[in-house]
Amino acid sequence: MSGTSAVGTFTAWDYLVFALTLLISGLIGIYYAVKGKGQETSMDFLMGNRQMSVLPVALSLTASFMSAVTVLGSPFEVYRFGAIFSLFALSQLFTMFITSEIFLPVFYRLGIASTYEYLELRFNRWVRLCGTILFMIQTILYTGIVIYAPALALNQGLYFTFHISIHFLYSTSLFQGGLKAVVWTDVFQIGIMVAGFIAVIIRAMMLEGGIGNVWDAAYYGGRLNFWNFDPNPMRRHTFWTIVIGGTFIWTGIYGVNQAQVQRYISCKSRFQAKVSLYVNLIGLWVIMTCAVLSGLSMYSIYRDCDPWTAGKVKAPDQLMPYLVLDIFEGYPGMPGLFVACAYSGTLSTVSSSINALATVTVEDIIKPIFKPLSEKQLSWISKGMTLLYGLLCIAMAGLASLMESLLQVKYLLDLSLFKCNKNNR
Repeated sequence: MSGTSAVGTFTAWDYLVFALTLLISGLIGIYYAVKGKGQETSMDFLMGNRQMSVLPVALSLTASFMSAVTVLGSPFEVYRFGAIFSLFALSQLFTMFITSEIFLPVFYRLGIASTYEYLELRFNRWVRLCGTILFMIQTILYTGIVIYAPALALNQGLYFTFHISIHFLYSTSLFQGGLKAVVWTDVFQIGIMVAGFIAVIIRAMMLEGGIGNVWDAAYYGGRLNFWNFDPNPMRRHTFWTIVIGGTFIWTGIYGVNQAQVQRYISCKSRFQAKVSLYVNLIGLWVIMTCAVLSGLSMYSIYRDCDPWTAGKVKAPDQLMPYLVLDIFEGYPGMPGLFVACAYSGTLSTVSSSINALATVTVEDIIKPIFKPLSEKQLSWISKGMTLLYGLLCIAMAGLASLMESLLQVKYLLDLSLFKCNKNNR
């Protein structure tokens, strides 16, 4: 594979594989949405009645923040800057220990559904409300971009139309049946993500003659840079920026973020909640390993002719879709599996965000202001909030599509940064 020849396009089989993946995700949501048992109260709908099991919660925790950025962006980071990216595994290990020993006991003992309720217990009602509102604004904006970014990348890289991409995400995201639906959909989607990664890795290594050749290419290309102790904080990736900085970032996600906390405190016991965090760590490591191997394989294939600098793709996040179409030409259905892999990451993040938004709205705003409300009323309000936030997040993605010029500026800045880093090296 030279990176200069034309690559294939989507076939009917690819569209079928992709559509089936989204259909199954949607059916899981519909099943729990229409299922009467276990959805009678808001606590049932939003928290699974705190009776969730370890394995599905652990896999859901892994999937929640493994968005399409992981599928499309992480391999490029390894391709461009080397396997030092894998040091995030250490920061994730430290994060799970800190979260399980410091944050989890507090939230689980309090028995709260919204993490912002702690702010009222610690400070006052207004601090809690400010935290909730800021979370809602940030999450809606973030989720809109999470929906839009992969749709744009796959639109340009795999000849999808942007509107078809958004339509699929719109249809699947709105079929929510509460936390149980979100968790079990995440379980299915994390399986698709791993399957997509493994397919790319196996095919790429077959083309390169085995993992030994891929490893040699990475070694001689300076990509096996696992240990860089440069204290300069301006360097993109060093041991200190990844391990220390990454620990702070991941602790913010797992320690206090509503979407993550809501999952592990939904377990049957505090012990099971702790176990779910460590099982989730294994899942994070599996995804990280897949992303690193994908990036090294991509470097082995394109080390002599970079499709990005050659103008074959317009942005870094299109390099993985380009690779997939390149190496799987003549293999109907495999590009469709990869697209399903990327979209599964997006859907897991979107569903988690929508469920978290509904929870904080009900717990922090609806209950304190409009009381007393019956559990049945709160259950219906929770479902209504899920639908409302699904629409708002899709609308935000549509708004992002109107700011194409700003995204083009971002791509130009990325390209300039790439050239500067290249010259510095």
